[in-house]
Amino acid sequence: MNPDLRATVPIQLAALVAYSGGLMAFGLWMSRRVRETGSFFVADRSLGPGLVFATFLAANIGAGSIIGASGLAYSVGVSAWWFVGSAGIGQLAFALWIGPRIWRIAKEHGLYTAGDYLELRYGSAVRAVIASVLWLGTLTILSAQLIAMSEILEWVLGVPRWVGAVVGGVVMTVYFGTGGLLTAAWVNLVQLVVLLGGFAIGVPMAVAIAGGWQAVLAAAPDTPGYMSLWTTGGLVFFVLIMPAFVVSPGLLQKGFGAVDERALRLGVGAQAIVLLAFAAAPVVMGLVAHVYAPALANPEFAVPTVLTLGLPVLLGALGLAAVFSAEMSSADAVLFMLSTSLSKDIYKRYVATDASDARVLRVARLAAVGGGGAGVLLTILIPTVIDAITIFYSVLSVSLFVPVVAGLYSRRPGVPEALAAIGAGIAGLFAVRMSELTTVSRWLDPTALGIAASAMAFLLVFLARRTSAAPPHPTSPESGRVK
Repeated sequence: MNPDLRATVPIQLAALVAYSGGLMAFGLWMSRRVRETGSFFVADRSLGPGLVFATFLAANIGAGSIIGASGLAYSVGVSAWWFVGSAGIGQLAFALWIGPRIWRIAKEHGLYTAGDYLELRYGSAVRAVIASVLWLGTLTILSAQLIAMSEILEWVLGVPRWVGAVVGGVVMTVYFGTGGLLTAAWVNLVQLVVLLGGFAIGVPMAVAIAGGWQAVLAAAPDTPGYMSLWTTGGLVFFVLIMPAFVVSPGLLQKGFGAVDERALRLGVGAQAIVLLAFAAAPVVMGLVAHVYAPALANPEFAVPTVLTLGLPVLLGALGLAAVFSAEMSSADAVLFMLSTSLSKDIYKRYVATDASDARVLRVARLAAVGGGGAGVLLTILIPTVIDAITIFYSVLSVSLFVPVVAGLYSRRPGVPEALAAIGAGIAGLFAVRMSELTTVSRWLDPTALGIAASAMAFLLVFLARRTSAAPPHPTSPESGRVK
């Protein structure tokens, strides 16, 4: 435990306990409305612009957006804005182009998950591959949220990482596992009020108490490029993160819950703009942390440092609750991906095709519990928030970006193109990582090269199939008429 915090621990701890208990109670109360998979998976397609805004923004501001981004800002400077800003740019693309288009398809065909769409567009094989890959990869992003929660409790109370992971895992599993998207959307609204309120008050006050912006700048490291937004690192963040926020299965599925295209476009577009503005908050917190602790052994303690040492006790408690809100809301979005993918994309599709609605709902809830437990275990093994998030975003981008976007805008490519893109993207990602080409040049980014390999494989297979396809016989039905 930080020795400067002993006097404030009872207040900080009481705030987090009361807040966590309130979230679970509210979630359990809301879950009474969930009786079938339509409510659990897509909230009965009833979310208006306000709830779409809340559930998307709450999902997008999580451990990476606060703990991870502030740690990056502490280490590398202002270019850390791109870590969250790139998510906002990706969400604008989703709101304007991808989201409404895929919502129409989901509504027309009664789709519940991203796997449903992939099977409709490409077939069962693509669905199976993506479901398996992402179920494993998604556990890493869940562990990122739990790592961040653990770091808060470790900083305030000095407890081992596993304690914070278990506490966070229990809270999110209780309120999400009982009610799914319908419950999560309303809980996210509460979390968002706490989150935005805490940061709107806490960030300006933290700067003021630190001595003003000039004092913050004076405490910043005198490193070339530290105060520049336009560095190579910023471009790397953009390539890593932006595509993932265009095609993330969890966000696609949340979008399926919108009542109509207008609600989706307005809700997601508005939260994307807020996300672009919010991207500055963790950067400022990372810079302010240098005033109080110029040599943190773990940069990801930057936000807890400012909230506990740089703010009055009550405001610090509000700030901790805000950060806890962010991590919890992102965690339930990840649990949403895990539970719906396992129950619908794997169990219902391949294990028990005749399973009743009630049985699929039960499996989804059990999958949420299992996913939460697996996330807790990974939290102990993965070192930092950024490590966990990087793994997830990379796998997500290289496997899904090309098949999803190409599939929405062209009917010609099929299963071979999609499987080739997935395989080449993942192979390229891990080949570049293992060869450590990034040490030669920051431009040789594993995610960027993985996406390039995915696109190249997709295109080559498409061209090869068109070239090898024999032209229809003049008298065949495919020719359209007899010549």
